[in-house]
Amino acid sequence: MNMARPAPRSEIKLRERAYDAFTEQLLRSEIKPGQFVTQRELVAITGQPLGAIRELIPRLEAEGLIVTVPQRGLQILPLDITLIRNAFQFRLILEREAIAAFSQTASDAAIERIEAAHRAIVSSAQSGLTEQLVAEAQQVDREFHERIIDDLNNEIISKAYRVNWIKVRLIRQNETSLDEELVLPVMHEHLAIIAAMKRRDIPAAVEAAVAHIMSARARALRLE
Repeated sequence: MNMARPAPRSEIKLRERAYDAFTEQLLRSEIKPGQFVTQRELVAITGQPLGAIRELIPRLEAEGLIVTVPQRGLQILPLDITLIRNAFQFRLILEREAIAAFSQTASDAAIERIEAAHRAIVSSAQSGLTEQLVAEAQQVDREFHERIIDDLNNEIISKAYRVNWIKVRLIRQNETSLDEELVLPVMHEHLAIIAAMKRRDIPAAVEAAVAHIMSARARALRLE
Protein backbone atom coordinates (compact mmCIF):
# COMPACT_ATOMS: atom_id res chain seq x y z
CA MET A 1 0.00 0.00 0.00
CA ASN A 2 1.34 3.42 -0.95
CA MET A 3 1.56 5.87 1.89
CA ALA A 4 2.10 9.62 1.53
CA ARG A 5 5.50 10.70 2.68
CA PRO A 6 5.59 13.33 5.43
CA ALA A 7 6.52 16.81 4.24
CA PRO A 8 10.19 17.72 4.70
CA ARG A 9 10.93 19.82 7.78
CA SER A 10 11.96 22.74 5.58
CA GLU A 11 8.51 22.79 3.93
CA ILE A 12 6.77 22.68 7.31
CA LYS A 13 8.88 25.60 8.55
CA LEU A 14 8.06 27.55 5.38
CA ARG A 15 4.33 27.00 5.91
CA GLU A 16 4.62 28.07 9.55
CA ARG A 17 6.53 31.21 8.56
CA ALA A 18 3.81 32.02 6.03
CA TYR A 19 1.13 31.54 8.70
CA ASP A 20 2.99 33.69 11.22
CA ALA A 21 3.57 36.40 8.60
CA PHE A 22 -0.11 36.40 7.64
CA THR A 23 -1.41 36.63 11.22
CA GLU A 24 1.15 39.31 12.10
CA GLN A 25 0.05 41.49 9.19
CA LEU A 26 -3.58 40.82 10.05
CA LEU A 27 -3.11 41.95 13.66
CA ARG A 28 -1.15 44.99 12.50
CA SER A 29 -4.08 45.94 10.24
CA GLU A 30 -1.98 45.63 7.08
CA ILE A 31 -4.67 43.15 6.06
CA LYS A 32 -8.14 44.22 7.14
CA PRO A 33 -11.25 42.20 7.99
CA GLY A 34 -13.61 41.97 5.03
CA GLN A 35 -10.86 42.84 2.53
CA PHE A 36 -10.64 40.81 -0.69
CA VAL A 37 -7.13 39.64 -1.59
CA THR A 38 -5.47 37.57 -4.28
CA GLN A 39 -2.77 34.99 -3.71
CA ARG A 40 -0.20 37.32 -5.27
CA GLU A 41 -1.29 40.17 -3.00
CA LEU A 42 -0.73 37.87 -0.03
CA VAL A 43 2.76 37.15 -1.37
CA ALA A 44 3.49 40.89 -1.46
CA ILE A 45 1.94 41.54 1.97
CA THR A 46 3.60 38.65 3.80
CA GLY A 47 6.88 38.45 1.88
CA GLN A 48 6.41 34.69 1.53
CA PRO A 49 6.68 32.65 -1.72
CA LEU A 50 3.59 31.81 -3.77
CA GLY A 51 3.93 28.09 -3.09
CA ALA A 52 3.78 28.67 0.66
CA ILE A 53 0.75 30.94 0.29
CA ARG A 54 -1.08 28.33 -1.80
CA GLU A 55 -0.46 25.72 0.87
CA LEU A 56 -1.44 28.19 3.61
CA ILE A 57 -4.90 29.01 2.23
CA PRO A 58 -6.61 25.68 3.15
CA ARG A 59 -5.45 26.13 6.76
CA LEU A 60 -6.73 29.72 6.87
CA GLU A 61 -10.06 28.55 5.42
CA ALA A 62 -10.31 25.74 7.98
CA GLU A 63 -9.60 28.19 10.81
CA GLY A 64 -12.13 30.69 9.49
CA LEU A 65 -9.56 33.43 8.92
CA ILE A 66 -10.24 33.49 5.18
CA VAL A 67 -13.47 32.79 3.30
CA THR A 68 -13.62 31.85 -0.37
CA VAL A 69 -16.43 33.84 -1.98
CA PRO A 70 -17.57 32.41 -5.34
CA GLN A 71 -16.66 34.64 -8.31
CA ARG A 72 -15.01 37.16 -6.00
CA GLY A 73 -12.04 35.36 -4.50
CA LEU A 74 -10.49 35.29 -1.03
CA GLN A 75 -11.99 37.46 1.69
CA ILE A 76 -10.43 38.10 5.07
CA LEU A 77 -12.99 37.14 7.69
CA PRO A 78 -15.56 39.91 8.00
CA LEU A 79 -16.38 41.23 11.47
CA ASP A 80 -20.07 40.98 12.27
CA ILE A 81 -22.36 40.30 15.21
CA THR A 82 -22.34 36.56 14.53
CA LEU A 83 -18.54 36.40 14.73
CA ILE A 84 -18.51 38.43 17.95
CA ARG A 85 -21.09 36.21 19.61
CA ASN A 86 -19.45 32.99 18.43
CA ALA A 87 -15.92 34.04 19.42
CA PHE A 88 -16.90 35.07 22.93
CA GLN A 89 -19.13 32.04 23.42
CA PHE A 90 -16.16 29.84 22.52
CA ARG A 91 -14.02 31.72 25.06
CA LEU A 92 -16.64 31.13 27.75
CA ILE A 93 -16.83 27.41 27.04
CA LEU A 94 -13.05 26.94 27.18
CA GLU A 95 -12.18 29.35 29.96
CA ARG A 96 -14.82 28.15 32.42
CA GLU A 97 -13.19 24.73 32.39
CA ALA A 98 -9.66 26.12 32.37
CA ILE A 99 -10.24 28.56 35.25
CA ALA A 100 -11.83 25.84 37.38
CA ALA A 101 -8.95 23.44 36.74
CA PHE A 102 -6.23 26.05 37.27
CA SER A 103 -7.82 27.23 40.53
CA GLN A 104 -7.66 23.68 41.82
CA THR A 105 -4.26 22.52 40.59
CA ALA A 106 -1.96 25.55 40.18
CA SER A 107 0.72 26.04 42.81
CA ASP A 108 0.57 28.99 45.18
CA ALA A 109 3.83 30.23 43.67
CA ALA A 110 2.41 30.17 40.13
CA ILE A 111 -0.65 32.16 41.16
CA GLU A 112 1.50 34.64 43.06
CA ARG A 113 3.71 35.22 40.01
CA ILE A 114 0.65 35.94 37.89
CA GLU A 115 -0.68 38.31 40.55
CA ALA A 116 2.68 40.11 40.78
CA ALA A 117 2.72 40.74 37.01
CA HIS A 118 -0.72 42.33 37.20
CA ARG A 119 0.08 44.44 40.25
CA ALA A 120 3.22 45.73 38.55
CA ILE A 121 1.08 47.04 35.67
CA VAL A 122 -1.40 48.65 38.08
CA SER A 123 1.43 50.26 40.04
CA SER A 124 3.13 51.62 36.92
CA ALA A 125 -0.19 52.95 35.63
CA GLN A 126 -0.50 55.23 38.65
CA SER A 127 2.23 57.40 37.15
CA GLY A 128 0.42 57.60 33.82
CA LEU A 129 -0.06 55.33 30.84
CA THR A 130 2.42 55.16 28.00
CA GLU A 131 2.29 53.28 24.73
CA GLN A 132 4.88 50.84 26.10
CA LEU A 133 2.87 50.21 29.27
CA VAL A 134 -0.28 49.56 27.25
CA ALA A 135 1.67 47.02 25.17
CA GLU A 136 2.99 45.40 28.38
CA ALA A 137 -0.54 45.24 29.79
CA GLN A 138 -1.78 43.56 26.61
CA GLN A 139 1.01 41.00 26.92
CA VAL A 140 0.19 40.30 30.58
CA ASP A 141 -3.46 39.95 29.57
CA ARG A 142 -2.67 37.44 26.83
CA GLU A 143 -0.19 35.45 28.93
CA PHE A 144 -2.72 35.19 31.77
CA HIS A 145 -5.38 33.60 29.59
CA GLU A 146 -2.98 31.40 27.60
CA ARG A 147 -1.25 30.12 30.75
CA ILE A 148 -4.57 29.00 32.19
CA ILE A 149 -5.64 27.37 28.91
CA ASP A 150 -2.28 25.65 28.42
CA ASP A 151 -2.44 24.20 31.93
CA LEU A 152 -5.19 21.90 30.67
CA ASN A 153 -2.38 20.09 28.80
CA ASN A 154 -4.59 19.65 25.75
CA GLU A 155 -2.88 20.64 22.51
CA ILE A 156 -6.15 20.66 20.57
CA ILE A 157 -7.69 23.16 22.98
CA SER A 158 -4.56 25.32 23.09
CA LYS A 159 -4.40 25.58 19.30
CA ALA A 160 -8.12 26.28 18.95
CA TYR A 161 -7.91 28.93 21.68
CA ARG A 162 -5.09 30.75 19.89
CA VAL A 163 -7.02 30.86 16.60
CA ASN A 164 -10.01 32.24 18.47
CA TRP A 165 -7.73 34.76 20.19
CA ILE A 166 -6.80 36.16 16.77
CA LYS A 167 -10.50 36.66 16.03
CA VAL A 168 -11.10 38.28 19.41
CA ARG A 169 -8.13 40.57 18.89
CA LEU A 170 -9.47 41.64 15.50
CA ILE A 171 -12.79 42.44 17.17
CA ARG A 172 -10.97 44.40 19.87
CA GLN A 173 -9.10 46.44 17.28
CA ASN A 174 -12.34 48.37 16.99
CA GLU A 175 -11.66 49.44 20.59
CA THR A 176 -8.12 50.73 19.90
CA SER A 177 -8.98 54.23 21.10
CA LEU A 178 -10.08 52.70 24.41
CA ASP A 179 -6.90 50.72 25.04
CA GLU A 180 -5.57 53.19 27.61
CA GLU A 181 -8.94 53.42 29.34
CA LEU A 182 -9.18 49.63 29.54
CA VAL A 183 -5.78 48.88 31.08
CA LEU A 184 -6.79 49.35 34.72
CA PRO A 185 -10.31 47.88 34.42
CA VAL A 186 -8.97 44.73 32.74
CA MET A 187 -6.15 44.36 35.27
CA HIS A 188 -8.63 44.72 38.14
CA GLU A 189 -10.99 42.18 36.55
CA HIS A 190 -8.08 39.75 36.33
CA LEU A 191 -7.07 40.46 39.93
CA ALA A 192 -10.60 39.54 41.06
CA ILE A 193 -10.19 36.17 39.33
CA ILE A 194 -6.72 35.74 40.83
CA ALA A 195 -7.94 36.60 44.35
CA ALA A 196 -10.54 33.82 44.11
CA MET A 197 -7.86 31.45 42.82
CA LYS A 198 -5.66 32.23 45.80
CA ARG A 199 -8.54 31.30 48.12
CA ARG A 200 -9.11 28.13 46.01
CA ASP A 201 -12.68 29.33 45.63
CA ILE A 202 -13.49 27.72 42.29
CA PRO A 203 -17.08 29.00 41.89
CA ALA A 204 -15.97 32.58 42.63
CA ALA A 205 -13.05 32.34 40.21
CA VAL A 206 -15.31 31.03 37.42
CA GLU A 207 -17.94 33.69 38.17
CA ALA A 208 -15.30 36.46 38.01
CA ALA A 209 -13.93 35.05 34.74
CA VAL A 210 -17.38 34.91 33.17
CA ALA A 211 -18.04 38.52 34.22
CA HIS A 212 -14.71 39.55 32.67
CA ILE A 213 -15.46 37.86 29.33
CA MET A 214 -19.03 39.13 29.21
CA SER A 215 -17.80 42.67 29.85
CA ALA A 216 -15.49 42.42 26.83
CA ARG A 217 -18.31 40.93 24.76
CA ALA A 218 -20.66 43.76 25.69
CA ARG A 219 -18.09 46.36 24.62
CA ALA A 220 -17.61 44.61 21.28
CA LEU A 221 -21.34 44.39 20.61
CA ARG A 222 -21.84 48.07 21.41
CA LEU A 223 -19.20 48.94 18.83
CA GLU A 224 -20.62 46.69 16.10
